[in-house]
Amino acid sequence: MNLSSLRVDSSPLTVPKGRSYGRNFSDERPLLHLPYESRISPKALSVSSPKVVTADEVSRLGSLSQVSGVLGCQWGDEGKGKLVDILAKHFDIVARCQGGANAGHTIYNAEGKKFALHLVPSGILNEETLCLIGNGVVVHLPGLFKEIDGLESNGVSCKGRILVSDRAHLLFDFHQTVDGLREAELAKSFIGTTKRGIGPCYSSKAIRNGIRVCDLRHMDTFRDKLDVLLSDAASRFKGFNYSKDMLNEEVEQYKRFADRLGPFIADTVHVVNDSIAQKKKILVEGGQATMLDIDFGTYPFVTSSSPSAGGICTGLGIAPRVLGDLVGVVKAYTTRVGSGPFPTELLCEAGEDLRKAGHEFGTTTGRPRRCGWLDIVALKFCCQINGFSSLNLTKLDVLSSLQEIKLGISYKIDGIPIKSFPADLSVLEQVQVEYEVLPGWQTDISKIRNYEELPLAARRYVERIEELAGVPIHYIGVGPQRDALIYK
Repeated sequence: MNLSSLRVDSSPLTVPKGRSYGRNFSDERPLLHLPYESRISPKALSVSSPKVVTADEVSRLGSLSQVSGVLGCQWGDEGKGKLVDILAKHFDIVARCQGGANAGHTIYNAEGKKFALHLVPSGILNEETLCLIGNGVVVHLPGLFKEIDGLESNGVSCKGRILVSDRAHLLFDFHQTVDGLREAELAKSFIGTTKRGIGPCYSSKAIRNGIRVCDLRHMDTFRDKLDVLLSDAASRFKGFNYSKDMLNEEVEQYKRFADRLGPFIADTVHVVNDSIAQKKKILVEGGQATMLDIDFGTYPFVTSSSPSAGGICTGLGIAPRVLGDLVGVVKAYTTRVGSGPFPTELLCEAGEDLRKAGHEFGTTTGRPRRCGWLDIVALKFCCQINGFSSLNLTKLDVLSSLQEIKLGISYKIDGIPIKSFPADLSVLEQVQVEYEVLPGWQTDISKIRNYEELPLAARRYVERIEELAGVPIHYIGVGPQRDALIYK
């Protein structure tokens, strides 16, 4: 069955010389004791040099505020990394504020080489950008070092360009083990997590026995704290085998990690607020998306952090009043990975066709994504929560072969309209989606770079989404490459 045939009508750290916060570091005095300015690349502190851009791009980029953010409008995988990568050259700092290695951001460099990032902010390909991992992020150090090594081996310098918050919580391998045991426990009602240990790590944080990056400075007490964590996991899960040998191995490993991470550690709350005072420009990169928010998403089929606007303030330690423009990223259709309700899902060959056309497989897990039509009800809900100033509509080119395209414009139960996105999943599972059918354009748009050159049907689709969501679309993705972006 072809997709086109489907129609539905209806401050610096100082310590006494020689002291190392409870442990000895190898080689020379660790850089983590120096002011952060002395540890980062001079290029990363300078404002990016101007480049030749179109008038539309100048207008859009020039209007962005000093502190701006890029957040997801759906269930993740919308293409936030690409927009962050493009915008990064116009900002001094790109900061991650929440989530962990469950976030998968795919970006391409100028030569078209693909990079899959999980913890490192998507601004890393821009050599003049400082990348910051905020206090709200949970950090798996083996994964972080693997990403850094991969970037370095491909010619992307990370030295002096990445800072990790000393307040960020450490995610251990055992958190990932517990994540899998928890999913197995839930059996048929499993959440469908990435099994990257995100939930268990945030659980440790919430019950106040978590271990933070700053604890790596105190290896004399690190062992006891880790023992508490591992013992707690062993008492909770019968399948978790814990021994003192495991503890000893982890402690020795984290001694080595502490040495390596030293140059990256900083008081990022100070860094960010000091940069704001110095009028530097900061771009915040969200992980996951609003429909996976612990408060506003399809609970319990959500992530364990706040990927909506509120998570920016708590995840970076900045005041709400300094936040400016927030750009919401939304696909031209809808996808979701894992379990949970999905009102506009295409449970037929058409969904498979859309998956293949959009290459919809998870960056982090490789799992096939569930696909469906663009859900305007969910989009309006996300716009309301976040107060987006503009939207980035991605993957418009994926719809190019269709004769007709549908928008899910409202929910009803027994013919009665539902005014907002429901919290109750039993209600959400019963909704009937009312669709609006629009004509397709059936021509390749991947080479188009000016909005006026898009086919009339494509422009009508874009403008109808703007009208329904009540937020202007300023960026339109028509392919995965860096330059495959239309400024509207």
